[in-house]
Amino acid sequence: MLEIIALVLLCRQIGKIARSKGLNPGRWKFYTVLAWFLAEIVGFAFAVLVLNSTELIPLMFMGFAFAFGGYLLVKNILDKKPDHVEDDIDRIGTDDLRP
Repeated sequence: MLEIIALVLLCRQIGKIARSKGLNPGRWKFYTVLAWFLAEIVGFAFAVLVLNSTELIPLMFMGFAFAFGGYLLVKNILDKKPDHVEDDIDRIGTDDLRP
């Protein structure tokens, strides 16, 4: 349950960043959820192979750590995108006077 709440809050943050970059926030939220779950599965597999553990608690912690890493990966990619700058000079002489 806490994982879902964390994922919702992190997706909101990614949406704000994507909107400020002039990108589609829905697409980046989807990328975040996809990266979260794929990295979580990799984390579970890593914990089973490296820790040789079948106990649930270490598997959950490793999965959560990898899942957060998936979020950080998407955030890093998004942060490297250039910011969206709207130049008013491009709209001079047009009927588009929206701010």
